[in-house]
Amino acid sequence: MRVLLVEDDEHVGAALVAVLGRHGFEVVRARSGEEALGVLRDRSFGVVLLDLGLPDLDGFEVCGRIRRLTRTPVIMVTARADVRSRIHGLNLGADDYIVKPYDTGELLARIHAVSRRTGPDEAPAAAGEPPAPGGSGSVLSLGPITVELATRRVEVDGRHVALTRKEFDLLALLAQRPGVVFRREQIISDVWRTSWEGTGRTLEVHVASLRAKLRRPELVETVRGVGYRLALPAA
Repeated sequence: MRVLLVEDDEHVGAALVAVLGRHGFEVVRARSGEEALGVLRDRSFGVVLLDLGLPDLDGFEVCGRIRRLTRTPVIMVTARADVRSRIHGLNLGADDYIVKPYDTGELLARIHAVSRRTGPDEAPAAAGEPPAPGGSGSVLSLGPITVELATRRVEVDGRHVALTRKEFDLLALLAQRPGVVFRREQIISDVWRTSWEGTGRTLEVHVASLRAKLRRPELVETVRGVGYRLALPAA
């Protein structure tokens, strides 16, 4: 797998390049945000490891621009451990967030976890197009809802609904097992690829936004004390 490492610290960058290389990764290193964006325009990668403390651009801005440019999974690797930074990074489209100092084995596991969702070295997407979960070409027709996993297109009652990356991933997860209750912890793990408890508020915000965009709030049902399910109307 080819990994883009965005890290300006020479010591940290060299050590990561060496470690990842020993585990079979092809590593391309960028030392600034603009350099990283330029590389992503020309080459495809399995994962981007993004430091937030870059010399030219704030890492959050870089993440947002990466997400508009490509479907490549992004793992923020940073010393910023505060809850607000984690939430902000995930809301911008980061697939995972790991705080320095970290265990190398954990970093490797997270790289493999996010890459399983999209497959290795996917080509860049059109601007603003996020990845399709699992690369599946399935179309889920569920009562008033149609979910096209490959194109990430959603229709409700024949009306196209534009969703963000995480909103679509949340709906797609529920739609693959309609009527089944997904625990909050399971949703956070599958959609945000983290077990971090602070993501719970982010989940509530995304559910509220998804309901508003579908214009059928009853379709995403809250099961009190457990989680959520896709509740289709009776035939």
